[in-house]
Amino acid sequence: MLSLQFLREHPDVVRKSLADRQTPGPLDEILALDEQRRALLTQVESLRAEQNAAGKKIGAAKEPAERQRMIDEMKGVSARVDELTPQLREIEERLDALVMEIPNIPADTTPYGEGEDDNTIREQHGEEYADAWRKPHWELGESLGIIDFDRGVKLSGSRFYVLKGEGARLQRALIAFMLALHIDRHGYTEMYLPAMVKEETMWHSGQLPKFRDNLYRDAEEDYWFVPTAEVPLTNMHGDEILEPGALPLHYVAYTPCFRREKMSAGRDVRGIKRGHQFDKVEMYKFCEPERSPEEFESMLADATAVCRALGFRYRVIDICTGDLGFNAARTCDIEAWAPGVGEWLEISSVSNCTDFQARRANIRFRREAGGKPEFAHTLNGSGLALPRTMIALMENCQQPDGSIEVPDVLRAFMGGAARIGP
Repeated sequence: MLSLQFLREHPDVVRKSLADRQTPGPLDEILALDEQRRALLTQVESLRAEQNAAGKKIGAAKEPAERQRMIDEMKGVSARVDELTPQLREIEERLDALVMEIPNIPADTTPYGEGEDDNTIREQHGEEYADAWRKPHWELGESLGIIDFDRGVKLSGSRFYVLKGEGARLQRALIAFMLALHIDRHGYTEMYLPAMVKEETMWHSGQLPKFRDNLYRDAEEDYWFVPTAEVPLTNMHGDEILEPGALPLHYVAYTPCFRREKMSAGRDVRGIKRGHQFDKVEMYKFCEPERSPEEFESMLADATAVCRALGFRYRVIDICTGDLGFNAARTCDIEAWAPGVGEWLEISSVSNCTDFQARRANIRFRREAGGKPEFAHTLNGSGLALPRTMIALMENCQQPDGSIEVPDVLRAFMGGAARIGP
């Protein structure tokens, strides 16, 4: 989140940020409530100071009548404090809630744009292509017997599916390969995380309040299903002060993810592109503020390394201010070409969230022993997201005979299998 002090001292910066993002924000209400809060706080503090001074005089008074007179005089002051304190608390609670609704400030390097159509291609590796014989993944998966849509619907309803046999093994191989690459080659530490978290964990990572309607939660207990491993990873060091030398921290985790997708009829309805449950390998970093731009580029390189290893044609998209995520100051998406469906599929989103999440979760660090704590910067990125990576793999690696050639880097995780055939 942005601090109340920052909102108060830099309202023009925040107004420009909201305008660039093409989003409303309760800035005016925040500033008005902040003025009320400070005026009330001044009154309450003045009255309490008067109470404290009177208390000392009452304690020193020797005459009972004089003491009683002073006590009677202070009853009105006490009543006024009792009247103002709940008002102050109510304003402070409202302020805290409103501040949580203001998104992060876009970085200077984030291009201006009004929406998704204004995103730009930063780099592209390989061109679009198509072959008449290539099937979309839903036809290919069913013909090979590795995706069962009917039984997914029977078990759980629309937008669910079952991966069977070599299909399940292929997805598991992708996850194992990506984890191994990020751990062994890129230096991340693997984390195994809960798939359910407390509500405050969602607030600290910035999922609440904005994305409440897209989250699944237990109706009776304080359990929220994670929409991404970013949520628990953000909170790994919540309310902590990291000691000198602890940063940077690089974590990677595989989790199932759960999101309440709002889908309408169209091309996204078929296949496994969009669903309520999916798997993802997530990268996450904590670092010093001055290092976050460098760490952003490094994380982006780690994500694209997966694309190159799998032989994908991919492109990196610079996300503009009007399409920027709530927590992010800077984001690049990675899209892989899927020739069966004939579209670029987003398989990763890499973001620098600066100190936005760290303030919400109270994650700080010291540069030196006894030094003043500072808020860390956090970064997150898919490395990569399934099942769209599965789609790209199946459709790019399918052969004219209807089989799928397993990429070299996955064969060790597939028991040496080089091909998935009918």
